[in-house]
Amino acid sequence: MDDPVPLSPGGDDVHVWRIPLDLPPPLLAGLAAVLSADERSRAARFRFDIHRTRFTAGRAALRHLLASYLRIRPGEVSFRYSAHGKPSLAGSAAGSGLRFNFSNAGGLALAAFVLDREVGVDVEEVKRVADFTAIAERFFSPAENEVLRALPPESRDAAFFTCWTRKEAYIKAVGEGLSIPLDSFDVTLAPGGPPRLLATRGEPGGEARWSLHALHPGPGFVGALAVEAPEPEVRCFDWEP
Repeated sequence: MDDPVPLSPGGDDVHVWRIPLDLPPPLLAGLAAVLSADERSRAARFRFDIHRTRFTAGRAALRHLLASYLRIRPGEVSFRYSAHGKPSLAGSAAGSGLRFNFSNAGGLALAAFVLDREVGVDVEEVKRVADFTAIAERFFSPAENEVLRALPPESRDAAFFTCWTRKEAYIKAVGEGLSIPLDSFDVTLAPGGPPRLLATRGEPGGEARWSLHALHPGPGFVGALAVEAPEPEVRCFDWEP
């Protein structure tokens, strides 16, 4: 893999990497060597092989990408976690200003990187959800549910996942987990409409602080990015081990 294009200190550029998780065993074995003992232990606890291998591939890819930005070896990357589980860099890299976020669904992952700003990313597989209306009524805001109900039936599945990923990306960027109720802020979800954070009732003025961006990871997937910047330049790349 070539080294990533450098991020600009003090700039608003954000890098998003698309990562394949279903890798051939010989390649996966080489990637697993960079994992920490704790990560290998976590991988071993997965019941099914497919989940174990996808975790290994995703974690190794994240380490390789972070190491390339930091100019260190993948095995030297160390992490710490906030009270709500948001990961960040620990050790000598803690003061680098590099922030990141990671999400995976099925055989695909997305990793986002930025300097000196908070960032969140989410990816989901678009599939038929039999009770998505009940889920939306429980977790989405009244304004979002009104938009969802007004859409043609054939558009609602995609709109549901669009809304979900944008909400997840924002929550992950803020870093407070589900202590932020999903119905305490509004996002756009109509197909073809611009991605926007419309209201943040728990964070006055948050609409101006954060921006939302639609990501297109591939057929059958929906992605979203939330960045602590009004107009960042988002650049997308493919990671190849």
